[in-house]
Amino acid sequence: MKIISKEVLADCAGTRIVKLTLSAPEISRKAKAGQFVVVMACEKGERIPLTIVGADSKAETITLIFQETGLSTKTLGALSAGDNLYALVGPLGHATDHGLAACGKVILVAGGVGIAEIYPVAKSLKQAGNNITVVIGAKTKELLILEKELKDIADKVYVVTDDGSYGRKGFTTAALEELLKQGEYDLVYNVGPIPMMKKAAEISRSFNTRAIVSLNALMVDATGMCGCCRVTVAGQVKFSCVDGPEFEADKIDWEELEKRNCMYLDKEKHICKLKFS
Repeated sequence: MKIISKEVLADCAGTRIVKLTLSAPEISRKAKAGQFVVVMACEKGERIPLTIVGADSKAETITLIFQETGLSTKTLGALSAGDNLYALVGPLGHATDHGLAACGKVILVAGGVGIAEIYPVAKSLKQAGNNITVVIGAKTKELLILEKELKDIADKVYVVTDDGSYGRKGFTTAALEELLKQGEYDLVYNVGPIPMMKKAAEISRSFNTRAIVSLNALMVDATGMCGCCRVTVAGQVKFSCVDGPEFEADKIDWEELEKRNCMYLDKEKHICKLKFS
């Protein structure tokens, strides 16, 4: 569980996005697109679920990319190459499998650090013979990640920024709606902030296009026992960690998910202020 390398991909206006390459022989041999690991930076730290962005079975490593948001991710981001993690478990969750070879034309939409989550899925979809269009967005140019890597595998890549500092000014959901107006697509795959995924689901439904989202629900044990990551899908209670993290977008109770993911925001802000101010 040693950190092999560390790279700060973005550092702007108080937002840092960090890339870690970890020694993980067993996980690297089993990991598939769409799956995640749970990381503990230290003995008293939280269990953090992070998407497996890359796995190299020959080098016996996995790659993780995350944004320093709360106390635990900031603690993880403070580690350096050569340091050891307290714990690492995975791969967890279901791998991406939505009839990959038969999808056809796919739009992948991601905002912020969600771009790291669509990268392995885009690779798998492309390898399965699909036509891939990618829409990525960030608040500003300095916070945009993996553009080159996605351009290397996708048929088309569209970039948007909130402030217009790079690419088109606007939001990823507006770009998605424009693409769906221009032509038919077989699948929309979306990762990012919950409001963005909710809006993308609404837009996809209005065009009768199937949409899949990878949820970033709160997790604790990530094995289906704690129930923290529960989400209502098609009227049934599901657990993001063992039933997901991917679900049909139009079947999710988005209002419930938004409320659950905001439960600890005040406490997180308070402890971060005490620790890092």
